[in-house]
Amino acid sequence: MYSRKKTFEELPQEETAIWQCTNDGCNGWMRDNFAFESIPTCVLCHSPMESGTRMLPQLTNMSNSKSSKMGVRI
Repeated sequence: MYSRKKTFEELPQEETAIWQCTNDGCNGWMRDNFAFESIPTCVLCHSPMESGTRMLPQLTNMSNSKSSKMGVRI
């Protein structure tokens, strides 16, 4: 008999720097290398964020530059 259940391979995880929301009622967080500001604010509740770490799957972001200005229009 055939099984339709697909087997997924384990993605390698690494300790990743993140920003997490300081508001207790908010679960917002983002990877540090995907943040546009040096010290971001939460996009969900607009509270300040603090740095931390999490075990997350590996991702590569080639852009290491953070925006020096907030709200730059294109």
